[in-house]
Amino acid sequence: MSTRTVLQASDISRALTRIAHEILESNRGPDGLVLLGIPSRGAPLAERLAALIERVSGSAVPVGQLDVTMYRDDLAQHPTRSPRPTEIPAGGIDGRVVVLVDDVLFSGRSIRAALDALGDIGRPAAVRLAILVDRGHRELPIRPDFVGRNLPSARSERINVRLEEIDGVDEVTIRGEEAP
Repeated sequence: MSTRTVLQASDISRALTRIAHEILESNRGPDGLVLLGIPSRGAPLAERLAALIERVSGSAVPVGQLDVTMYRDDLAQHPTRSPRPTEIPAGGIDGRVVVLVDDVLFSGRSIRAALDALGDIGRPAAVRLAILVDRGHRELPIRPDFVGRNLPSARSERINVRLEEIDGVDEVTIRGEEAP
């Protein structure tokens, strides 16, 4: 198996800065926004985006995290998942523009689970999707609104996002089979 780094810390920082600007432009400012990260790595990405949005706009944006574990349709194949706490900002999500934030978009199943979880919490005015890495191979008709990097990959390859808050380093690597 060979591993190569496809995004370094500076690349991740640039991608998140661009996404923050795109979110503000799409929403016409920070009013009514709520960012919800999908654990584990979507949560720190949401925190970083909120900080960038505040730095650019001068206004704080509520941020939380949305655990989707019990809404997943693949629990039978991966029963060892541990639920994380869902933390919804004090103002809730009703009537707000919720931006779901995750690290990698692959099949779309995590996002489908997130939409189901949101439905149990409230009724947002709109839901948008911000992804650090879109690798393709969708199984569901889900498309991100904001993408840090499109990274076409083979199904056999593994995309690993490592973040300073969790892993001690910011990088995105791709691991695949050795070439013959």
